[in-house]
Amino acid sequence: MAIFDLTRMRAKTGIAHRRLKPTLGYLDPDNTRTMPPQVAASTGLDILSHAIESFTAMPYTGRPMPESPRMRPAYQGSNPISDIWSLASLDIVNKYLVRASKDPGDDEARGKMILAASYAGVGFGNAGVHLPHGMSYPVSGHVKSWVAEGYSKDHPLVPHGFSVILNAPAVFRFTASSNPERHLHAASALGANVTGVKKEDAGKVLADRITWFMQQLNTPNGLKAIGYSSSDIPALVEGTIPQHRVTKLSPRPASPEDLARLFEDAMTAW
Repeated sequence: MAIFDLTRMRAKTGIAHRRLKPTLGYLDPDNTRTMPPQVAASTGLDILSHAIESFTAMPYTGRPMPESPRMRPAYQGSNPISDIWSLASLDIVNKYLVRASKDPGDDEARGKMILAASYAGVGFGNAGVHLPHGMSYPVSGHVKSWVAEGYSKDHPLVPHGFSVILNAPAVFRFTASSNPERHLHAASALGANVTGVKKEDAGKVLADRITWFMQQLNTPNGLKAIGYSSSDIPALVEGTIPQHRVTKLSPRPASPEDLARLFEDAMTAW
């Protein structure tokens, strides 16, 4: 995966290809010791969304069969193998994300979160992600003046994890009707009590649990908190539409009108 800014469109986007995949990964929690709390929070929330998105993505059986295995896209949709990694990642995130973000010296928590990142990476590296990531690219690309605490102040910046998670509660309220059981399973893996929850409430339960983590980690309270308003929504929708690599994996198709409503819903998180 190669991520870059397409400056003429003011959009962050990416290229995925098997030849871009590394052959070796080195997981060392010592490399995270100097990360400020908000950097740890943003990266940790990205892990959280990676895992939920890959678990709730369109099932691999719902994608058109390619003419040959060589023509398969890098992202296949949710599948039994990716599910194992995604759920394992969510379990770790539930136990260690807040600890790792609040205490850089918590070696156990930082080490566990690196494992969670790797697990989620294996999961979404095969299954893919969907709307929270697709919507995140214009949120990063159209930033005006906001800069997150703990990051360089020399230019406006919405860290990737924040640009993703600010959209996530709205998205999962929208997608839950496609498969309530999966959304409740994800919420349970993140520590929510789903006993007796009705299927029609699955999206709210998952969104509320994500919001709880956002509040614990002092995440901005929605897109308004980082400088966006309703007048920006057309540009945000326009920047999302080309992100077919991920948006087409949404378990519930999202039209431009749907995307506009999701961005409006994401303006305030709680």
